[in-house]
Amino acid sequence: MTGRIFIDLFCSLDGVAQAPGGPDEDTSGGFAYGGWQAPVEGEVDGREIGRGIEEMDALVLGRRTYDIFADYWPRHTEGDGIGVVGRRFDAIPKYVASRGAPVLAWRRTTQLGEDAAADVAALRERHASIHVIGSIDLVQSLLAAEAYDELVLWVYPVVIGQGRKVFPDGAVPATLELLAPPVVSEKGAVLLRYGPAGPLRTGDMTALE
Repeated sequence: MTGRIFIDLFCSLDGVAQAPGGPDEDTSGGFAYGGWQAPVEGEVDGREIGRGIEEMDALVLGRRTYDIFADYWPRHTEGDGIGVVGRRFDAIPKYVASRGAPVLAWRRTTQLGEDAAADVAALRERHASIHVIGSIDLVQSLLAAEAYDELVLWVYPVVIGQGRKVFPDGAVPATLELLAPPVVSEKGAVLLRYGPAGPLRTGDMTALE
């Protein structure tokens, strides 16, 4: 088996990916705009996100995101809507990247080793569709190591002006390739699917004159 690793991220126009889901999701650094995604989420993005959740057979999370998910999703496994998501997350294997000692109370959860990027890459031999959701620190490590197959990036029509970014200053320079035509939601969010395409390349625009 050679599975694929998907990085699922939601970000603002200025690249902020911190706490899209709710006001108390991540207030680190004094972040005051938790839940910024909710007013601009529509049916199109909800449908596309749901499709990805249906297909996944492994979930990879950083420590902070794992704690949030483990506290919320096991309590939301009944009925339709979020219950469908909760049941899917509960059923599949989950992997946590942490250098500490997280409490792994959520069933079917395993802690990754010290080299998280290598361990995530190795999951291709065990699963077909591995999804990394949120988990900004872990995602930045995977992006730097090109230890992923597809960056599934939802860009929402908001500017936040502060918060943790997908690509902060100091990110490893890289080139990405567009894997599919963009999808635009009815509320203006844009889905961009990118794959790694090697080091950053430069050129000279004046050569076109």
